[in-house]
Amino acid sequence: MVGRDRRARRRRANPNEIIQNRIQPPPIALTIAGSDSSAGAGIQADLKTLTALGVYGLTAVTCLVAEVPRKVLRIEPVTARMVREQIEVLLKNFRVGAIKTGLLCSAEIVCAVAQTIQAGEKKTARSIPFVVDPVMIATSGDDLLEPEALEAYKNKLFPLATLITPNLDEAALLLETTINDRKQMESAAKALAKKYHASILLKGGHLRGDNAIDLLFHNGELTEFSAPFVRGVETHGTGCTYSAAITAGLASGFSLEQAIKRAKKFVTESIARHLRWIRGSTEIDALNHSI
Repeated sequence: MVGRDRRARRRRANPNEIIQNRIQPPPIALTIAGSDSSAGAGIQADLKTLTALGVYGLTAVTCLVAEVPRKVLRIEPVTARMVREQIEVLLKNFRVGAIKTGLLCSAEIVCAVAQTIQAGEKKTARSIPFVVDPVMIATSGDDLLEPEALEAYKNKLFPLATLITPNLDEAALLLETTINDRKQMESAAKALAKKYHASILLKGGHLRGDNAIDLLFHNGELTEFSAPFVRGVETHGTGCTYSAAITAGLASGFSLEQAIKRAKKFVTESIARHLRWIRGSTEIDALNHSI
């Protein structure tokens, strides 16, 4: 009886040891993007999304952005060296399951990211799923990317991508054309996949219609992902959230199609259950990642 009491006291005295033995570390994903001061997009949206989907998020910050929904005031890049060293130390010390990029700002930073990821994969002797969200134009219409950086994307970063996730405006810019309907979307997705030798998820949320339709061109086949269009919400960060959710799925071992299907549902619910603040005559909406 005395022996059992002592063992019971020892178990009660070390609860942290018991908890630690039961917890399995989550999958890990790395986001390389800008910091959004309003926390609706960029690194902040990525971390909220990864956490909501059970993935541990690492960050490499590329720039600081002073913004609120519908207005970008200032973008200030960090140095390319600092971006490179953030990525290097993370890839060296963590088993990263997937990587995504968001706002990269400059050609120098784009090249630094591409070179560091390539070098990291050589050192670890394994290929890491890599999602490139080519953040070029803000929801507000503000340009977010230096012109010289576009060529760096095309020549340095896109060739490394597992998946590229342009919206219609970004795809039109890359192809130097216009995309106004479903048929043109199909042609654009195929053209981008052929041009950059990567799978393409072309996001059609800017098209008119009852549904927000995205097209995946992967392994020579087109797959549609559709959800009801949520109206009356003016926010930003949907592209960041979508690509982060896809990255979370890939880090967790999902197939590309499975990762996109879950991500589409997540971003749609984040918009539908949005947050709203009213300050005087101004309304500010934000995605709700806690769903």
